[in-house]
Amino acid sequence: MHHISTRAVHVVNDPTPPGSRPLSAPLSVPLVQSSAFAFDSADALAEAMAGPDGQYVYSRRGNPTVRALEQTLAGLEGGAGALAFASGMGAVSGVLLALLCPGDRVLAQRCLYGGTYAVLSDLAARYGIEVTYVDGDDPAEIEAAAEGTLPELLVLETIANPTGHVPDLPSLLSAARRLGITSVVDNSLASPVLCRPLELGADVVVHSTTKYLSGHSDVLGGAAVFADDGLRRRIWPRTVELGACADPFAAWLTLRGIQTLPLRMRETCANAAVLAERFAAHPEVTAVHYPWLRSHPSYDTARKVLAGGGGLLSIELAGGREAGRAFIEGVRVARLALSLGGVESLVAHPASTSHRELDARALAAAGIAPGLVRLSVGIEDVEDLWADFDSALRS
Repeated sequence: MHHISTRAVHVVNDPTPPGSRPLSAPLSVPLVQSSAFAFDSADALAEAMAGPDGQYVYSRRGNPTVRALEQTLAGLEGGAGALAFASGMGAVSGVLLALLCPGDRVLAQRCLYGGTYAVLSDLAARYGIEVTYVDGDDPAEIEAAAEGTLPELLVLETIANPTGHVPDLPSLLSAARRLGITSVVDNSLASPVLCRPLELGADVVVHSTTKYLSGHSDVLGGAAVFADDGLRRRIWPRTVELGACADPFAAWLTLRGIQTLPLRMRETCANAAVLAERFAAHPEVTAVHYPWLRSHPSYDTARKVLAGGGGLLSIELAGGREAGRAFIEGVRVARLALSLGGVESLVAHPASTSHRELDARALAAAGIAPGLVRLSVGIEDVEDLWADFDSALRS
């Protein structure tokens, strides 16, 4: 198999169903901006509606450009198949709603993205789903939590937002598989360039394709990649019913972004590593959360699980909440914005944005200080970034 840098460049560009492929294929992925597709016979139309891989009928059920993205992501993650969604939360919600029934149990990583935490909390309140949170560092936690009623799902994140916690995926996923627990891993912050959880034993990988995969802050999208195609086929009808399908144009933009994903990840990881070291030595900074930093609690695990530290880091300032606010309003090269994973550097205050669903106790449990500032490091020149951040700190 080719290296991921090669696979990313050569995205799937001819997603026509078997038996209908022409002798030549377009070099660039075609954008098929059509909501419906015409047939010559009722039988052919009925046959096409039977599953996710036949002829195209209606773009909520399948679209050539969207399928190209799904096949590309399956190839990058080493999966048997994939489903594309309208957003990352669409992928998370779609998978959870399809796999869980009232009264089921879920094991989830304690330091979890606020949106995922909100969905699990809502399922717990409305449908009696029992959610047990674990640290994600020791497989014994999984085995202990699985005593009694066996959990249906284990939910993890490759790199936690915003603390940079990296769970011991090989050990945790091995324990889940041994116990018969289906595992779902959010790989948005690592991308397939830094980690491929399916190769470590995960059953499902979810992505916010809005982030590093598209990489240019112009797409809203999500995806789920499956180790077993039977699981994809089981979930597909539920996603059709939910209607959280990917838009063809968003899929097309994501495919364009994927072709430069390895280059962008290489640069953002290099920049973030330099900045993390400099922040750690700055007198105004009391803590730096970056898994490639030796002082980080997940450093040893990150070196085992990841091919790089990623582009997300967080800092805690000596002045607390007010200092954090002054910092994010004082930057000039970086921008104050909510998302992450684009080519430009962004700053945000998680306690009032991405993790606003968490109360004070949940924030503390997730390791998020009130004055913590999150940085999504872009691909600008690192010296320009440092001059900007240093100036904001000194002001």
